[in-house]
Amino acid sequence: MQDIVLPILYQDEHLVAINKPHNLLVHRSSIAAEESVFALQLLRDQLNCWVSPCHRIDRKTSGVLLFALTAEADKAVKMQFENHMTHKKYLALVRGYLPESGTADRPLAKENGTLQDAVTHFRCLKKVELEIEVSRYPTSRYSLAEITPETGRMHQIRRHFAQLRHYLIGDKTYGECKHNKMFEERFGLNTMLLHASELSFVHPITGANMHISAPMSEEFTRILTEIGML
Repeated sequence: MQDIVLPILYQDEHLVAINKPHNLLVHRSSIAAEESVFALQLLRDQLNCWVSPCHRIDRKTSGVLLFALTAEADKAVKMQFENHMTHKKYLALVRGYLPESGTADRPLAKENGTLQDAVTHFRCLKKVELEIEVSRYPTSRYSLAEITPETGRMHQIRRHFAQLRHYLIGDKTYGECKHNKMFEERFGLNTMLLHASELSFVHPITGANMHISAPMSEEFTRILTEIGML
C-alpha cells in the first residue's frame, strides 16, 4: 500500500480529487491506531504540497475523495458539505432484491445516543439470482444499488441498508455474516462493496458547477462480472 500512486480524477490550483482505493483510511484515526498509511499523507507526498480532506469516506469504501490545496478552498468546500449543498452518489452490492426505488428516512443515533435525521434515497440498477445456497435458502439474490444520501451521518448508508435488511456485501460491522462468508469463500472478496461514484459541488473559487466521477475498483468490477451483473 505504501508504494501506491493515488489516481487523480481532477486537479487545479485549489482542489484535487482522487479515486480512493478500498481499505485505505482518509487520515490518522484513534479507532485504527495500528495503521501507518493514509490517503492524506500519500497524496501530500505524491503532490509535494499541503492537502486537506474536504470530507470523509469509510476506510473500506472506494471512490471520489476531494482535497483542498488552499485554506480558502478548504473552508468554503467544507461549508458546502456541512450545509448539504453537495450531491453524492454511491454504488453498492446488497443482499436481496431491492424495489425499483425507495427512501430510508430513519433517524440514526450518534455515539452519545443523540438522534440525527438521516435520509437515504436509492434505486435498483440490476438484480441477480445465484445458484448458491446460503443459510436455509437454495439460491441467493443480490441487487446493485445506486444510492443518493441526502444527509451525511456516520455509516449512514450501511446502517440504513441494514435496517432495510438489504445488507451491504462485505460489511463486517452492519452486514450479514453468512453472505459475507460465501463471497469470501466463493469469490475471494476481502472488502466492502461500496463505491463513492459521483460528487457534485460548486467550485469555491471559480463558481463553476463541478461534477467528478470515479470508475469502480478492479475488485468491485471483478465481483460484479463473476456473479453475472456485468
